[in-house]
Amino acid sequence: MITMHVGIDDTDSPRTGCTTYVTALLIEKLHELGISFIDYPNLVRLNPNVPWKTRGNGALCLRFKCDENLVEEIKPMVIDIVEKNSDMDFAGTEPGVVFFFGNCIPKELTIFAKQTIQGIVKMREALKLIRVFKAEAVGFKSGRGIIGALASVGETLEGDHTYELIAYRIPKNRGTPRRLEVASVSKMNEKTAPLTFNNIDSETGRVLITPHGPDPILYGIRGETPAVVKKAHKMIHSLEPVERWTIFRTNHGTDAHLRRIKSISEVLPYNPIVVRGIVTRTPQIIPRRHIIFSIEDKTGQIDCAAYEPTGDLRKAAKQLIIGDHVEVYGGVRPSSSKHLVTVNLEKFQVLHLAPKIVLQNPLCSQCGKRMKSMGTNKGFRCEKCGFLGRKLEKVKVKANRNLKQRLYVTSPRSQRHLTKPLSRYGLEKKGKLKKMIFDWHFP
Repeated sequence: MITMHVGIDDTDSPRTGCTTYVTALLIEKLHELGISFIDYPNLVRLNPNVPWKTRGNGALCLRFKCDENLVEEIKPMVIDIVEKNSDMDFAGTEPGVVFFFGNCIPKELTIFAKQTIQGIVKMREALKLIRVFKAEAVGFKSGRGIIGALASVGETLEGDHTYELIAYRIPKNRGTPRRLEVASVSKMNEKTAPLTFNNIDSETGRVLITPHGPDPILYGIRGETPAVVKKAHKMIHSLEPVERWTIFRTNHGTDAHLRRIKSISEVLPYNPIVVRGIVTRTPQIIPRRHIIFSIEDKTGQIDCAAYEPTGDLRKAAKQLIIGDHVEVYGGVRPSSSKHLVTVNLEKFQVLHLAPKIVLQNPLCSQCGKRMKSMGTNKGFRCEKCGFLGRKLEKVKVKANRNLKQRLYVTSPRSQRHLTKPLSRYGLEKKGKLKKMIFDWHFP
C-alpha cells in the first residue's frame, strides 16, 4: 500500500463548474476502486486577491492509501474526470492536477502552500518543487492550476481549520433559482450556531448557505466539526433533489490568508495584510456610499476602504476620527488612475481612541442653561434668564465616542470565504486529523 495525494485546481469559470464537485465525483470513483481515505477532501482557499482567481479560489486535495498496482489506473481516471468536468471553452479556465506520493509532506511544500494562500507565487516555483520531490503534474492549456493543486497538497490543515458540507444539485436544475425551505435554515441555525457559522446574515435575515451562480452547488454548511455540519444538513428541507453531498476539511473562516506586517512600507499589491497605523484623514463617503479613510505610521500612509455591503464594518469606520490608533485587516488593491493603493477592509481593531473635542455654546453663569449665540463675534444670550455674555466664546467639550476598543468585522453577507467571523473567535483548533466519521459523503 502507498499513500497518494491528488491536488486539483482551476476547473471552474464564472459561468459553470466547481472544483469541489469534480472532487466529489472522484471520491465516488475512488471508492469503487477500494482505496482507503486518510482525510476528508481538503478544500484549501487560496489568496482571494489575485486578479486571476477562480470564483471561490479553492483548490482541492484527496489523500488516500491504495494498492501500488492501482496507481496507473487512478492517474488517467483523475485526468479524464477533470478534463470532462472543466469549462475548457472559457479562456480563464486552466486546470492543473498534481500527484504526490509519500506519508509525509515536505516542509518546502508547506511553505509553498502558505505563500500561495497569503501572496503570489509563480509557475516556475511550483514546477521546481514538483521536480525536486518527484511529484507528477498535468496541466491543461497554460496549466496555471498546477500552482493551486500543489498548494492544496502542501496545506495539510494542521493549524486552525473548519468543515463544510456541500450538497449538489441534479444537472437539470443547475442555472435555476435554488429552492430551500427558509424556515428550516433558520431552525438549523438556532439549533447548531455557533458550532455552525454564516448560515444567515444577522443584519438582513438573508440566507447565506446558498450561492447564486450557475454552479452545481445547492448549499454549503460551514462548522467546527464533521458531526455538526452533518447534523445541520439533516435539518435542511430542500425543495429540490440533492444529487450528492460531501464533507470537506478546509481553511474556510480561519483568516489563513492574512499576514501581519511590521509597517505600511511593506504593503504589496494583491497581498492580504494586517497592519497598524494612526488615522490621518477623516472618513469620507464616496459615490455608492463607500467609506474611505487613511492611516499612517513612520514609514508611510495608505488608504483604507469599507464598502457599502460591509454593513456594520462600514458604520464603525464612519465613526473613526483623526488620531485613532487602529489595526486594519484586508486585501491590498493596487493603485490606478482613479485611486491610490488601498486596503479593502475585512475587519479592523480599534487599539486606542483619540479624544473627540467639540465646540458648544457656553452655559449661563446665572442659571446654568445652555446659551444662544447672538451672531458672529456678538456673544451669547440666555433665553431663560436674559443674561448677556458679550465676551463669551464657544467652549471645548470632550464628546462621548460610540466606537469601542474592540474588533469590528464585515457583515456575514460580505465576508470572504477565508474571513474569520466573530463567532469563531475562541473556537480555533489545531493538530493532525485523528479520526473520520463513518458517513462523510453520499453516494
